[in-house]
Amino acid sequence: MKKVFLTLSLLVSIIYYSQAQNYFEGGLRFGGGFNNNVALDFTLPLAAKPRLHPTLYFDNNGVTIGTYFDWMFNVEDAEGLRLYPGVGPELYLYNDAHLGVAGNFGIEYVFDIPLTVGFDWRPAVIITGPGDFNTDNWGIMIRYRFN
Repeated sequence: MKKVFLTLSLLVSIIYYSQAQNYFEGGLRFGGGFNNNVALDFTLPLAAKPRLHPTLYFDNNGVTIGTYFDWMFNVEDAEGLRLYPGVGPELYLYNDAHLGVAGNFGIEYVFDIPLTVGFDWRPAVIITGPGDFNTDNWGIMIRYRFN
């Protein structure tokens, strides 16, 4: 319980600090695969194109914290459509804690209203513990854009 409280406190601090920036997004991600999950999904700008993409997953096994560094690419002739590859650490808080590294590959559409929708895939390797390779973490997300 202490880990969950500490995790939520950290995310709230990141959100509070990031609202002073001009392009923060926050919303939900609905994932599929082996562990159907729901997640709180955020994006925080770091510069013109890269961003920090923290996510807090809730599934049948417990809680997972992921933070990805994404590089943004606009799709030519499709205003509002963006592609992004990324990579970052994941912390799995199940019966015991494990650390992993995940990729983050996605596509999203930024509407004229403050709304972004997207689809991504996050394959991961668990480094500590069982050493599993998970390829079934895909999700659909919807985020509100704060200006």
